Amino acid sequence: MRSDPVADLVASAVLSSRARLGAVRLVAIDGPSGSGKSTFARALVTSLRGRGAHTRVVSTDHFATWDDPVSWWPRLADVLGALARGRPTRYRAWDWTTGSPLPGTEIRVPVPDVLVLEGVSSGRASVRGALTRLCWVERPSRAERLERAVARDGEAARPMLAAWQRFEEGWFAVDETATHADDVIRPDDPAVARPVRAAACTDRTTRAAVTASWRLHRS
Repeated sequence: MRSDPVADLVASAVLSSRARLGAVRLVAIDGPSGSGKSTFARALVTSLRGRGAHTRVVSTDHFATWDDPVSWWPRLADVLGALARGRPTRYRAWDWTTGSPLPGTEIRVPVPDVLVLEGVSSGRASVRGALTRLCWVERPSRAERLERAVARDGEAARPMLAAWQRFEEGWFAVDETATHADDVIRPDDPAVARPVRAAACTDRTTRAAVTASWRLHRS
């Protein structure tokens, strides 16, 4: 896979900053559904592993359902608590292959150097004190985000995805996630990897937002 310059920039910032979840550097990739969080997460994980960091990914899709978009958090908090104490852990993920959540496989999580937490509400206020870095991925067009999500999940999911959009807009307004982000990733900018502001900070008190363009599909 070709190196992604924006993911490389964020990876460098992560590895130059201190761990806040025990010995684990915790990175949240948050933003509205259909914005490109999972794609950026894959690029970031590739960059971190290329630098020799043992990196694992946990998706909030493993915990959330249509009926329970955010209140499942205590289950994930148990996972993070174990890792903070230096203990490997496990959880049971939802299986979405049928379009509806069903009990899925048990996911084992060894203690990594970096844990990438990806998905809606991953950067919520209650976890920010443990984050090494918070990335916000956004696309301004609500309609475009919905169509991208429908393309991913299928036309049958459109009503649920539209309802989810309405919920997450209220959630993000109250949680103020974007305001607290260290990095703002805008995949729909036509330029490629053009940072406006960038800083590899060693502490969140000296953080600086990175507003960067990033193209999702490059040959």
